[in-house]
Amino acid sequence: MTLSTHVEQLIQMALSEDIGPGDVTSQYFVPADKMCTAVALVKAEGVIAGLEVGQRVFELVDESLNVELLMSDGATVSHGDHVLKVSGKAQSILTAERTVLNFLQRLSGVATKTRTYVDLVEGTRAKVLDTRKTTPGWRELEKAAVLAGGGKNHRMGLYDRAMVKDNHLVAEDGVAELQMAIDRLKKEKPNVEIELEADRLDQVAAFLKMDGIDHILLDNMSNDQLREAIKMRSGETPFLEASGGVTHETIADIAQTGVDFISVGALTHSAVALDISLDFLDL
Repeated sequence: MTLSTHVEQLIQMALSEDIGPGDVTSQYFVPADKMCTAVALVKAEGVIAGLEVGQRVFELVDESLNVELLMSDGATVSHGDHVLKVSGKAQSILTAERTVLNFLQRLSGVATKTRTYVDLVEGTRAKVLDTRKTTPGWRELEKAAVLAGGGKNHRMGLYDRAMVKDNHLVAEDGVAELQMAIDRLKKEKPNVEIELEADRLDQVAAFLKMDGIDHILLDNMSNDQLREAIKMRSGETPFLEASGGVTHETIADIAQTGVDFISVGALTHSAVALDISLDFLDL
């Protein structure tokens, strides 16, 4: 198992803030030589994510613990399923317990919420995207959880896609200057995609005449406007992305318009933790 340096640091921070100078409960109330086995027990239907992170938490607390992953990220789970088993020193398992569950519950909640949105657009061409509305420091993990739930990742940050929104457009002096900026970025950073935000159809028409645009964000447009934007495009690109106030109630109709992508901030900023506990089999 190889996790990024950033994720390793995040796990270390989580353990440090929880354990501090020592787990006084386990040290004083659990015999040092007590051995046991515990399982991560799912108590609701959902999609599991974060298992390798949970495994790593146990390993960092005590490398002698034996951790077995019973499922893989992205698996559909139901009440009563066991997703992870750990055996070894009871003190160590108890010390790691809450941090392991914090990661598993949060990331599985993101994966579960993503799956509900993905299911609602099934049968259409639309792909469900996440956004940058993530928990600070958790973006890499939450976006991995979106993938586990069947969604797709939008840009990771400000560095891997230029996304020119209304505030940026106000700063530009006109279409010619905007095209010059696009040309310069494409020349200097050819691997960086460019997306322009439009909240009116006349903006879409203008953007479609420009060169170098990979995506157009259709912001808070009605479904009729989305369909008109699709008709205005002569080929398969630039890709058209619907965004703004997308909910469980609206996403299916949005997908039926024919857009390529639908971005949903709620995948990460409004996900509810999946109910998972650590049950000890012989403590």
